[in-house]
Amino acid sequence: MAEPATATPPFRFGAVILAAGASTRMGTPKQLLELDGQPLVVRAAAAALASPAWPVVVVLGAHAEKIRPVLARLPVLIADSPAWAEGMAASIRAGVTTLRQFSRALDGALVALCDQPAFSPEVIAHLVAAQRTSGRSIAAAHYHGRNGAPALFLHEHFETLTHLTGEEGARTLLNGDPARVASVALPELAVDLDTPEDVARASRP
Repeated sequence: MAEPATATPPFRFGAVILAAGASTRMGTPKQLLELDGQPLVVRAAAAALASPAWPVVVVLGAHAEKIRPVLARLPVLIADSPAWAEGMAASIRAGVTTLRQFSRALDGALVALCDQPAFSPEVIAHLVAAQRTSGRSIAAAHYHGRNGAPALFLHEHFETLTHLTGEEGARTLLNGDPARVASVALPELAVDLDTPEDVARASRP
């Protein structure tokens, strides 16, 4: 008698939305700038919430007191990054630490930015599919000739992510050993919003 097939356990991953920056080039908190009627930070969090990711963590730093209220109605966890001025690494540390405290059973963590208008549940699905198909421990969006955010990291990288330092964030991890990174061509994610002109262009129909 044949052994019954065992079901593949679901892939469990959380999401970290980085929204701690000071927006110095924008001159105002870009997390709160509206695109299609929604603040950028809400758009990014909503995209993650519409995917299988759980929980969704939003990392705040500069302007936290202004940004926190717009997230109040969303089922997200807020992680404070007191060292936000250090750079992206501090925010990644704060976000992944919060994920680990929430659940020890997560298989992976998606790290995303709040200022990429093309970030969506479909983008997340592409990254998850690339990781599952390739078996590699990282899946990352590829644009501007290199890998970048959003990126999906398996649990084995959590310890490294919680000890990152400096302004570059996880760039070295994403562009180091190509054998462990599944690159997903997502050129639309090359567009991010750093200046008022960027927002004006993104808002045009």
